[in-house]
Amino acid sequence: MKRSTLEFRNLVKEKIVRCVLKNAVRKGDTRILCPCLNCENLEKVLTPDVCVDHLVLRGFVKDYTRWIFHGEPIGISGIEIGRQETREDVNDDDDIKRDRIDSLIDVVQVNFEDEPCVLERLLSDAKKPLYPNCDRFTRLSAVMNLMSLKVENRLSDKSFTALLELLDDMLPEGHVLPKSTYEAKKVMCPIGYDNEKIHACPKDCILYRKKYKDLHKCPKCGTSRYRVKDKDGSCEKKEGSPAKVVWYLPIIPRFKRFFANVNETKKLRWHSEMRKKDGKLRHPADAPQWRTIDRMFPEFGKDCRNLRLGLCTDGMNPFSTLSSQHSTWPVLLCIYNLPPYLCMKRKYLMLLLLIQGPKQPGNDIDVFLEPLIDDLRLFVDEGVMVYDAVAKEDFKLHAILLCTINDFYAYGNLSGYSVKGKKSCPICDQGTIAPWLTYSGKNVYTNYRRFLRRNHPYRRMKKAFNGTVENKMAPIPLEEDEVFQQVKDINVFYGKPNRFEKNAKYKKRSIF
Repeated sequence: MKRSTLEFRNLVKEKIVRCVLKNAVRKGDTRILCPCLNCENLEKVLTPDVCVDHLVLRGFVKDYTRWIFHGEPIGISGIEIGRQETREDVNDDDDIKRDRIDSLIDVVQVNFEDEPCVLERLLSDAKKPLYPNCDRFTRLSAVMNLMSLKVENRLSDKSFTALLELLDDMLPEGHVLPKSTYEAKKVMCPIGYDNEKIHACPKDCILYRKKYKDLHKCPKCGTSRYRVKDKDGSCEKKEGSPAKVVWYLPIIPRFKRFFANVNETKKLRWHSEMRKKDGKLRHPADAPQWRTIDRMFPEFGKDCRNLRLGLCTDGMNPFSTLSSQHSTWPVLLCIYNLPPYLCMKRKYLMLLLLIQGPKQPGNDIDVFLEPLIDDLRLFVDEGVMVYDAVAKEDFKLHAILLCTINDFYAYGNLSGYSVKGKKSCPICDQGTIAPWLTYSGKNVYTNYRRFLRRNHPYRRMKKAFNGTVENKMAPIPLEEDEVFQQVKDINVFYGKPNRFEKNAKYKKRSIF
């Protein structure tokens, strides 16, 4: 259709007035970004009539098929522009480089409706050649590869700036590579993961979020939220640095990025579409636990894109010393939908929480898991709308926690079960057999031959074990109602009292 015809003018006017202007009025404005060939949706905010004139005279900006600047939602946002240019120059046999490109030039699932300038700058960097006539790297892909090199080799900001300055002298004139670490990070900022810095009570009583967000002292123990108090000893004013901080990296935007990438989405569907199904246990999808969940929740199991997750946590000393005076707890998440050779790769292990020390959280770790539990409840109860790059559609993603991975003591912290004493086995419960060693002064748990099948040869061995034949059978696991009856009257109080409070309670009990 020619732009000079009256039919074209009426069609454009009708489209702008009915769709674009309607979205602008909803946001409290009567002007819109002009999508003509010269204005290119950048900074010129004009009236609809002027926009119609521009479009008739100049035509639409090239490749503007999804109206993201005029109210149409972003189905897949990010940097697919420039992906083909970069991928064409990657050798198919170079698996390491191809995986690096896949992980770096990822599709970013960010809502830019309120920040069109950020999206425009990001797309511009993805299309802009690194230097004139360069067809191998764009400005964005070059910065992403260099930042990946910085992370993998643990380069300091000073060293990385020196590298960029050296490359500035090597590259031809007219290149657009940043000259400092600060400028490189500004290019990467829209692609970075969001994180939440949550203040916590120093005694692990609460997190200062939701109803406690604006408090300056803990409502349970009265401890100040900040390190520095007022001159009179109170903590009414917001002053000083927080006494304790928890870092939380939300999982929802990270899952959206996974599914917005075609290659990653295919890997997340591998367990259903490409797994070998011959009755042998090669993947968690072959286990009875996986099939039990599909049977109990058929709607969840119907869609192979729904995620099964594993939670991993334990204490560590981040300062690489032999001292045990500091304990920081990272909380990781692994995805079992992936092929077995990728489940535990560093690329797919997601850091969710970083609980700073110096003391371990212990049973109070439930307080720090609140943000993660809220997101997991959202995935279970309502689901999250996610764009599938393979099916090219939006769908409602659900996820469940399939298992936890930890040692026995961390298991006790996560579950709240006592892992010390005679009844420390959560499976055997009251049927735990734990002989006491008088000279060692501890319980030992050695009677686990009863979990073997009835005719197993180990049951008849005497010398290799404790000198007796094992005839006992494994205890029957408790049902849901039996577990509830045991824990229904337990009152949990989070927080760590100080030494004086402990001594006072002990004296009070000893007197009476």
